Amino acid sequence: MNAFLRLIEGGAGNLAAYLAAHVLLCLLPAFFIAGAMAALIPKASITRWLGRSAPHHVSYPAAAAAGSLLAVCSCTIVPLFAGIYKKGAGLGPAITFLFFAPAGNVMALAYTGSILGAEFAFARFVLCLLFGIGIGLLMALIFWRDDARHDALTDTAFAERARIGGAALGLLLSLVAVLIAGTLKLSLLNASVVSVTLPLPGAEAWQATLLRWVPFDAAKGEEGVSVQGSLLIVLLLAIALTAWKGLENIVEGANRWTWLTLGLAAATLLVAAMRLTPHSGGLDVAFTGRVLAVGAALWAVLHHARRLDADAWRAWLWESWRFVKQIFVLLVVGVFVVGMVRQLIQPAWIQNLAGRNDLMANAVAVVFGVFMYFPTLVEVPVARMFLDLGMHPGPLLAYLMADPELSLQSILMVAAVIGRPKTAAYVGLVAIFSVVAGLLYGAWVDGVNAGWVAAGLLAFLGALAALMAWMMARRRRPAPTQV
Repeated sequence: MNAFLRLIEGGAGNLAAYLAAHVLLCLLPAFFIAGAMAALIPKASITRWLGRSAPHHVSYPAAAAAGSLLAVCSCTIVPLFAGIYKKGAGLGPAITFLFFAPAGNVMALAYTGSILGAEFAFARFVLCLLFGIGIGLLMALIFWRDDARHDALTDTAFAERARIGGAALGLLLSLVAVLIAGTLKLSLLNASVVSVTLPLPGAEAWQATLLRWVPFDAAKGEEGVSVQGSLLIVLLLAIALTAWKGLENIVEGANRWTWLTLGLAAATLLVAAMRLTPHSGGLDVAFTGRVLAVGAALWAVLHHARRLDADAWRAWLWESWRFVKQIFVLLVVGVFVVGMVRQLIQPAWIQNLAGRNDLMANAVAVVFGVFMYFPTLVEVPVARMFLDLGMHPGPLLAYLMADPELSLQSILMVAAVIGRPKTAAYVGLVAIFSVVAGLLYGAWVDGVNAGWVAAGLLAFLGALAALMAWMMARRRRPAPTQV
C-alpha cells in the first residue's frame, strides 16, 4: 500500500510541477497557433506544392514546411497524410510530411527547447529536416512504379490556387511572436523593469507548504511547485472551466464566457512572464522585459484578430479548442504516468542501457521510441526524465527522432494507406536514420571535433546521394528484351 501511495504521490507531484512550469508560455500560445494554422491557411495553398511532378527542391521543403505547421502526434498525422496522398501528393513528399510533422512542428520544437535546451531543439530540427527529406526521397525511388501509377490518377487535384489573407497572416505572426517572447532565453527578457512588494506575510509559509505537499528530487528531474506555479495552476483551472462554456459552441457565436476565457488566457500569460519571489516580508513581484514583450505581442494578436471576419475567428478558436481537447488530456495522463515511472526506474538501468553513445545504446533508444507510444509532447518530459537518469544525449536524440514518428497504432494505420511493403520500408528507414542521428549528435556532445562530426554527416548524406543516384540509373535502364 505504501508503494502504491508513493507512485500516486510521484505522479501527482510531477503533474503539478509540469502544469506550473511548462504549459503556459510554451503550450498555450502553441495551441492557438495550431488552431490558426488549421482554420486560416487554405488547404490548397499547402497541398498544391506536394505533387509528384513538382520539382524536388520545391516539393520536399514544402512538405516539411507543411508538417511544421501542425501540432499533431504520430496517430493524428496519419489521416492528414492519407488525405494529401490520396489527393495527389507524391509518395516522397507525403512521407516527408508524415515524418517531419510530429517531431518538427512549432509546438514540439518550442517545447523541446524549453525542457531540453535550445541546442538540443536545433539539432532535432536540423536532423529531422535533413533525414525526413532523405527518407522521403528513398521511399519515392524504391517505390517509383507504384508512385507513378498513383500520380497518373491524382495530379489534377493540385490545380486549385488559394492565398492566405493579410489579417490571418498577421494573426499567425503575432501568435508566433507571443511564443518566442515567452520562451526565448535572453537576459534582456529576464531582467526586471520594475519590482513591487506585496504585503503577503503568508507567502513564505505557503511555499513551505507546497514543498511538503510536492517534495521533489532534482536528481530524478523533479521540479517541485513554487508560489507562482500554484497561482498559474489556479488560473489554468479557471481557463478550463470557462472554456467549456465559452469555446465548446463558439461556431454558433461568442458569449460572455468566451471573452472571460480569452481574458484569463492573456492574464495567465502575463503572470507567467513575471517573477514572483516569496520572503518573510511578503511577495516580490518583478515585471520583467518578458512581460513587456508578451504584452506587446498579445496586443498585436488582438489587433489582427479584430480584422478577421466572424466566421474566420470563430473557426480559429474552435480549432484551437479542438487541439486542446484532443491533446491536453492525454498529455496530463502521460505526465502523471511519467511521474509514477520515475519512482520505479533506477538510474543504473538507464546508465547501463543507454549511458554511452554507441550503436547498441542508440538502437535500444530507437526500439523503445518506435514500439512505445507517447502522445505528442509527452515524449519530451519522458526524454527529460531519461536525461536526468543518465541517458546519453546521443541515444536521447535517437529516441526523440523515432518516438514521435511511429507507434504500433500508427504503423497499422499507415499500412492501410500505402500497404505493408511500403510501411515496412518506412519503419526500417526511420530506425536507421534515427540511429545515425543519435551517433552524430552524441559524438558532438562528447567533444569530437566539429569538423569530424560534419564530415560524418556529409559522408552519410553522400552515401545516401550515391545510393539514390544508383537507384535512379537503374530505374532508367531499359528492360532486357526477350528472345
